[in-house]
Amino acid sequence: MKKALPPSEAESMILSYYFFILSMATVSVPLSDDLLRGIDDLIKQGLAANKTDAIRKAVKKYLEDQAVETVLRAEKEPTLYGDLDELVKKLRV
Repeated sequence: MKKALPPSEAESMILSYYFFILSMATVSVPLSDDLLRGIDDLIKQGLAANKTDAIRKAVKKYLEDQAVETVLRAEKEPTLYGDLDELVKKLRV
């Protein structure tokens, strides 16, 4: 029987993402000319309404990507089954 795990880093990232969406704050970030040109291109292509929208979408995508990466890393970790006391005894040998 698989035992329940404590809240994972992925769940924390997802909660952080939803907190970000539900409450807005203003952040001033210096950007290079290349990044500004890239943002302007996104606006011209109709992929973002304005600079704020483009940056907000980029941060949202980054947070989503990080949450997915965290889940994928967690899936690669070994899963332990059985009595935890017995498993600990095996590790001490």
